[in-house]
Amino acid sequence: MMGEAGHTFLAKLGKTRLRPGGKEATDWLIDKGYFQKDKKVLEVACNMCTTSIMLAKRYGCEIEAVDLNKKALEKGKQNVLKQDLTHLIHVQQANAMDLPFDDNSFDIVLNEAMLTMLPVKAKEKALTEYYRVLKPGGILLTHDIAILAPEDTTHVQKQLSDAINVKVTPLPVADWTQLYKEAGFKNINSKIGSMSLMTPSGMIRDEGILGTMKIMRNALKKENRPMFITMFKTMNKLKERMNYIVFAARK
Repeated sequence: MMGEAGHTFLAKLGKTRLRPGGKEATDWLIDKGYFQKDKKVLEVACNMCTTSIMLAKRYGCEIEAVDLNKKALEKGKQNVLKQDLTHLIHVQQANAMDLPFDDNSFDIVLNEAMLTMLPVKAKEKALTEYYRVLKPGGILLTHDIAILAPEDTTHVQKQLSDAINVKVTPLPVADWTQLYKEAGFKNINSKIGSMSLMTPSGMIRDEGILGTMKIMRNALKKENRPMFITMFKTMNKLKERMNYIVFAARK
């Protein structure tokens, strides 16, 4: 794949929420997580630590925030420092498929918009790792993309991959659910809803009016316009074939 990755491109335009279902989907996950001050939390693919910061501020819980992307981590560390939350949020580089934590370490594992980007075998490995580091009775909260009709899988995967310059493998709902079962999870709750990443109403809900105006101003600059239009058109074309999907699954 050539060109800049879609999520990196959107972050450059000023988008702070880089999740398929935006704030609506993240709020569902937080509601299902029963976050409290005494809960130990792991956020995998924390990116710029937007969600970790919100959770630490709201609940006062201790969070390990990990990502593979060094640039995003540096930004995340700066954001945590700016908010004076270094006593609650520890940021480090780590691979989801080989987490540097002991078995049964966390009450909650949160992972948004990452599993979609992994090949199926890597999805399986990451889910096995999440299961391993969760305490018995702990909960996994994830946020990804679901394909609505299984027969559309190959078409949607190719179109989306081409538009965002990353090879992605969103799955039909039944296939996602099966992966969680195979990793050992029980009480698997899920919800699907409309993708909001690049819809005008979704952007306003996620970023506010001023934030959306800033993103659009940057998107329409000559150097950004072609990729933005390609992503916007592709997302719009595929909106009837894919949804966001959120999972809350217990160990």
